[in-house]
Amino acid sequence: MAESRDDPRADLLQGTLDLLILRTLSLAPRHGWGISKRIQEMSRDVLRVNQGSLYPALYRLEDRGWLSAKWGVSPEGRRAKFYSLTASGRAQLARETDDWRTFSLAVSHVLQGG
Repeated sequence: MAESRDDPRADLLQGTLDLLILRTLSLAPRHGWGISKRIQEMSRDVLRVNQGSLYPALYRLEDRGWLSAKWGVSPEGRRAKFYSLTASGRAQLARETDDWRTFSLAVSHVLQGG
């Protein structure tokens, strides 16, 4: 994912990652590694989210009130922070899903030549 704030792709990539995280957590609460793994699985191994992008996004989404987090034990027996969607996170997921569909349809129109 893009790292530079001056990179015009940064907002798009950050928004896309946020959407993927929200969607993943709409299925079940997960810890960071579980979120990353589930995104990779759901994308059929096309999308891989590195920790340097994932954790800042999780903290940002938590700060916005879209995620809640609590400590627990992972299936591997390690202490881990588990994230879940809040009610406002579910509403944000619905908004972002609609926005993504509109955006992807517009890009499709452009690629098809109008």
